[in-house]
Amino acid sequence: MKTLKTQINAGLLVPAHYLASSHCDERPEGAVIDMVVVHGISLPPGDFGTGAVAAFFCGNLDLTAHAYYPTIAHLRVSSHLFIDRQGEVTQFVPFSKRAWHAGESSFQGRNHCNDFSIGIELEGTDTVPYAPVQYEKLAQVVRALMQAYPEITQERIVGHSDIAPARKTDPGPVFDWTYLRRMLT
Repeated sequence: MKTLKTQINAGLLVPAHYLASSHCDERPEGAVIDMVVVHGISLPPGDFGTGAVAAFFCGNLDLTAHAYYPTIAHLRVSSHLFIDRQGEVTQFVPFSKRAWHAGESSFQGRNHCNDFSIGIELEGTDTVPYAPVQYEKLAQVVRALMQAYPEITQERIVGHSDIAPARKTDPGPVFDWTYLRRMLT
């Protein structure tokens, strides 16, 4: 298994497949990356391996391909990284930029979590257990990020539900935080 590392100057994870998303912008001046937000997503909901998540994040989702897609057509979202059910990592936004993954959010009294976080989407749902290889890859990614951004500590690795509890439930009750944290020690 190849070791993951970050290229700070480029803001990229190596090796990872890169698909550029325009659903991002510049972080505020002086922003310090000090948090990782773990998400869960599948498109259509509950279907895996469709390729629709990448299309959605890149703004080219075929809205006629599924009845659910027109309901999300107005959304412009992305994450920095996506880990599929086989553990493959795709990067959509360089870490130096603000990906649009958290939406209206707050953590420890700080609003706008996109400003200071890295978003990682796992292919999954709130009710289907994530694959062991996804945890393994997530732990590798987070270790690389913690090395590159020392302000990210285990206490600052959170779920979308932690920063937007009134709106979001992902990565869901099936996500095994204890297992992930053991893998990070």
